[in-house]
Amino acid sequence: MECLGLIAGNGTYPFAIIAGARKSGVSRVVVAGFENETDPAIEPLADAFVRLRVGQLGKLSGFFRDHRVAHALMAGQKETKNLFDLRPDMRTLLMLAKLKERNAESIFGGIADELAKDGIELLPATTFLEDQLPAAGHVCGPKLDRRQLDDARFAFRMAKDTSRLDIGQSVVVRHGTVLAVEAFEGTNACIKRGGELGRGQALLAKVSKPRQDFRFDVPVIGPQTITTCAESGVKAIVIEAGRTLVLEPAVVADLCQGAGISVFALAGE
Repeated sequence: MECLGLIAGNGTYPFAIIAGARKSGVSRVVVAGFENETDPAIEPLADAFVRLRVGQLGKLSGFFRDHRVAHALMAGQKETKNLFDLRPDMRTLLMLAKLKERNAESIFGGIADELAKDGIELLPATTFLEDQLPAAGHVCGPKLDRRQLDDARFAFRMAKDTSRLDIGQSVVVRHGTVLAVEAFEGTNACIKRGGELGRGQALLAKVSKPRQDFRFDVPVIGPQTITTCAESGVKAIVIEAGRTLVLEPAVVADLCQGAGISVFALAGE
């Protein structure tokens, strides 16, 4: 691939994509970032960079066309609240008018459809990072004991159920009891609520939802997840094998070892 377009949210995910793309031989990476979202440190790593407001679809597409981008991907968290505070340009207004529902999935899907009209294919957000999708089994940190394995399987089932209802993809449990379910507030807030109730014995599960569109919605854990778990008293994390990214895996492993946090992957359906 000669040129990759990157739609960069916040966090370290966009940096991992650039590193993975360069390693895979991508010649040029052009980056579209967002005001009050994207880390400014990414700009020097890009061959071209533009900063947008959320809702400037016309400017995004024009930037990619100017740089002859045929393939793009989205990476990094997007603050969900910003999707409810759009200042849309005309192209975004026309896109939104076609949507029956206005949630994160439908809006991102609409963006993908609009980019496709301009000959820009949106790739799965795991592209270039396939080696950071752990297989089933122990991932890092201490190995789970029997009680934790039981909790891991229970939490995994509960997270699959809540994700199927499109409520959230993470739950925190302790000894077969659900303590917290992720919703609009995000994973870190769920961890903090569940950890407080779990009194140092809580477990986090994070999974994909049925028919998940991996172009713009990938379950991810990284150093910040481990730090939040350590501060909140969550002692184990179960993720979905082959469908959850572990960003900065070496850093995650070191943090888990230091904090005594286990990470384990279970196979989904």
